[in-house]
Amino acid sequence: MSEKQVTDLTRIYGENVFNLKTMRSYISEDAYRSLSATITSGTSLDAGIADEVAVAMKTWALDKGATHFTHWFQPLTGSTAEKHDSFVTPDSEGGAILKFSGKELIQGEPDASSFPSGGLRATFEARGYTAWDPTSPAFIKESSNGATLCIPTVFCGYHGEALGKKAPVLRSMKALSEQVCRLGGFFGIDSTGTRAYATLGPEQEYFLIDAKLYEQRLDLIQTGRTMFGRTPAKHQQMDDHYFGAIKTRVVEFMSDLDRELWRLGVPARTRHNEVCPAQFEIAPMFEELNLAVDHNMIMMETLRCVAERHGFVCLLHEKPFAGVNGSGKHNNWAVCGPDGKNWLTPGDSPHENAKFLTMICALIKAVDTHAGLLRATVASAGNDHRLGANEAPPAIISIFLGEQLYDVIEQIEAGGAKSSKDGGTIEIGVSSLPPLPRDATDRNRTSPFAFTGNKFEFRAVGSSQSCAGANVVLNTIVAEALDDICTKLDAAAAAGTDFNEALQAVLQDIVTTHKRILFNGDNYTAEWRAEAAERGLPSLTTSPEALTEITSPEAIAMFGKYNVLTEKELHSRYEVYQEGYDETVSIEACCASTMVNTMIAPVALSYRDGLAASLLTLEQLGVAADETTVLFTDVSAKTEALLAASRQLSAAIESGTSADKLSALSDARECVDALEAVLPSDEWPLPSYTDLLFMM
Repeated sequence: MSEKQVTDLTRIYGENVFNLKTMRSYISEDAYRSLSATITSGTSLDAGIADEVAVAMKTWALDKGATHFTHWFQPLTGSTAEKHDSFVTPDSEGGAILKFSGKELIQGEPDASSFPSGGLRATFEARGYTAWDPTSPAFIKESSNGATLCIPTVFCGYHGEALGKKAPVLRSMKALSEQVCRLGGFFGIDSTGTRAYATLGPEQEYFLIDAKLYEQRLDLIQTGRTMFGRTPAKHQQMDDHYFGAIKTRVVEFMSDLDRELWRLGVPARTRHNEVCPAQFEIAPMFEELNLAVDHNMIMMETLRCVAERHGFVCLLHEKPFAGVNGSGKHNNWAVCGPDGKNWLTPGDSPHENAKFLTMICALIKAVDTHAGLLRATVASAGNDHRLGANEAPPAIISIFLGEQLYDVIEQIEAGGAKSSKDGGTIEIGVSSLPPLPRDATDRNRTSPFAFTGNKFEFRAVGSSQSCAGANVVLNTIVAEALDDICTKLDAAAAAGTDFNEALQAVLQDIVTTHKRILFNGDNYTAEWRAEAAERGLPSLTTSPEALTEITSPEAIAMFGKYNVLTEKELHSRYEVYQEGYDETVSIEACCASTMVNTMIAPVALSYRDGLAASLLTLEQLGVAADETTVLFTDVSAKTEALLAASRQLSAAIESGTSADKLSALSDARECVDALEAVLPSDEWPLPSYTDLLFMM
């Protein structure tokens, strides 16, 4: 690569982002220092610099060709929202000026009446507010005929209720920071003027299919997944697509995608073929969690937009095709302490390893205590089709630590970790030098919550879901666990107990109480499901079961204690997510019914009638037609079964529950897929799975 090409690549990174590097050229040094402190250290925003920053942001945006600005926010729909306002403002002389004030930067007022609120507000209470989040930089979205300045914001109601996903993320990060810094004090770490924060690296899986084929599938258009489709003879069973050579057309798409993301400051790093044909993955570098959540939302939108330019459609549904792998979003979570270090990385000193093992035990306690709540964060109609299948973690939450770290945990339970399977001491105290081997654990793809060397990978998040919900819960439950640990250490210190002795006792108690959540084996097996039941671990196999965890007394108490979500806000989310589940199932059932009645049944009836006419002709000619009779009987039986299933589906749509609709849908699918196996391919009204997965 030439020096010019290298320069071009580094130049485009972040060129459409109003970040600290960019704003330094547009604002005064005092304003820069103030805003920089807000962004990097979490200090309160100085409203006095708002006008200066707004003028600078407008100037920069105009230089980029922007004509409008928008407060970009994340309502409870799971996607993003925006209302565009022009910079153009009429003046008193019949002309116009370009205007953008500090007030417009800091606060917006979109109509909030049509966003889901789950009872937080009445329909007539339309007022909602968006408030600038300076920790997530503004960015430019370009179109073929202009550009828009997008300002990441919090979405809240008239009385301050969190109507969107960002406010709880920021609140949970604050709660986590306070408790991590508190723990740091026991290890002599001064957190004055600094903070701790979670980091995130969400891997994003997706499918690409040809747009022309997509347009022929009503189910994909309306639901994002195929209601019907016979599994082809060859799909993923040869394992030849995973990490395989990427097709030219797809590489061109990926290259375009990377450049678009880099320009928006999204640190896209890895791209590859996934397990299923037409399935791919993109993974970014780790970032501070709030920014990583925003960047993942940008990534999903960019995936769709760039795919369209290349004649593809990007499918982000968790299970667009039956019988093959679905798509997830691996949520790689870690904690950066006030010392600037990743506290989930084994260290080179007793103090470092004490921090590390304390964090590991806090995670064990947190996940075991709130396993049901963590499962609820990934509950959706789409993800229900994926969780528990043989490419995704099951609905039973457990933690994988790996053989070496699990051995350490067992030693802690026995009274103190003193050695590792690699040899050498790992005493938690300060009297020995312990080094813990790095990367001493394999990966367990079947585990929903796996330690992978310096982070925990929560693999159950669905590909279409926002990362916000899972990380709000992760941040808060770990904050609670650390709070409990620190409170016990405070009490021990007040009683004059040696710190190392007290820490050993606290960690030993955690392991003894919560080790049931640890499992290093195959999470897919029936044996594990039985064992998990014996251990008392929750098995919440459907979203309606899982969503009830959101409003449990324990969840309400915890979120309230750390000021992350009020009881009212939790109930609103339960209502929104349950309604979303029911509406999704209803839409799928109605779409499937339409396809059966208007596309599939007519073709089946026509083919049956053609066979009947052929049989009659052969009979009149006196020609033996035993096999044709067998075929006719088979097609007739399958067609009658389809018509009966269609009637049951219609009844379920009319008066059934979501479970009834899903059951009727499954029966209808079985009938349709059976007919696809015997009807002529040139008469079948839908592109097949072979077409969708291989034609690109």
